[in-house]
Amino acid sequence: NQAYIDGDFLSAVKLYSAIENRGFYSARLYYNLGNAFFKSGELGKAILYYNRALVISPSMEDAKHNLEIAEAQTKDNISVVPEFFLNRWMRLLRSSITCTAWSVLSVVFFAMIAIFMLLFLLGTALQLRKVGFYGTVVALLLFVFTTTFAISSRNSILNRSEAVVMSSAISVKSSPDRLSTDIFVLHEGTKVTISSEVDDWCEITISDGKKGWTESSHLERI
Repeated sequence: NQAYIDGDFLSAVKLYSAIENRGFYSARLYYNLGNAFFKSGELGKAILYYNRALVISPSMEDAKHNLEIAEAQTKDNISVVPEFFLNRWMRLLRSSITCTAWSVLSVVFFAMIAIFMLLFLLGTALQLRKVGFYGTVVALLLFVFTTTFAISSRNSILNRSEAVVMSSAISVKSSPDRLSTDIFVLHEGTKVTISSEVDDWCEITISDGKKGWTESSHLERI
């Protein structure tokens, strides 16, 4: 942190990376790495680590803000395929808290199910049994909801299908062959989705829906 404050961004990158190489990670570490890479002029690495920070902590506003600034400096201006509004709302709600938080809420609602069921089964007064019955139904619905979001958040962390272009410019080809036709060109910092792999090649999709093949060495997975 002191190296970063002193403007020695290369040393900051080296020291933060040393922590990561020892097997430690956190949203804050990735965010700091993103900042250090950005200040060092490594746009692709900066975007990569801002995205990694947001995978762990989707609601991290500083990382979101800095990612927007970094992405505005990329050369590729790619249109985004409109997302169905319900999917967008669900994704925003899921990313409002961390996977751990959804898991904790799931456990809490599971405990509430047990408490309300006991109240329903053991309650002597009719009013208590009603509270137990309706409480069980509500807690069950909330348990299903939070568990679904916890599983979805976990899958998004484990599913490393998104990647960032690391090379200054790459040609995306029609097939996994260097002699095949060039379809379009991508530049450093552009985020892509990997759909399949063949040897040292990846089939990628960009945000406007276009697909093609590029060598794996040009990409780094988020």
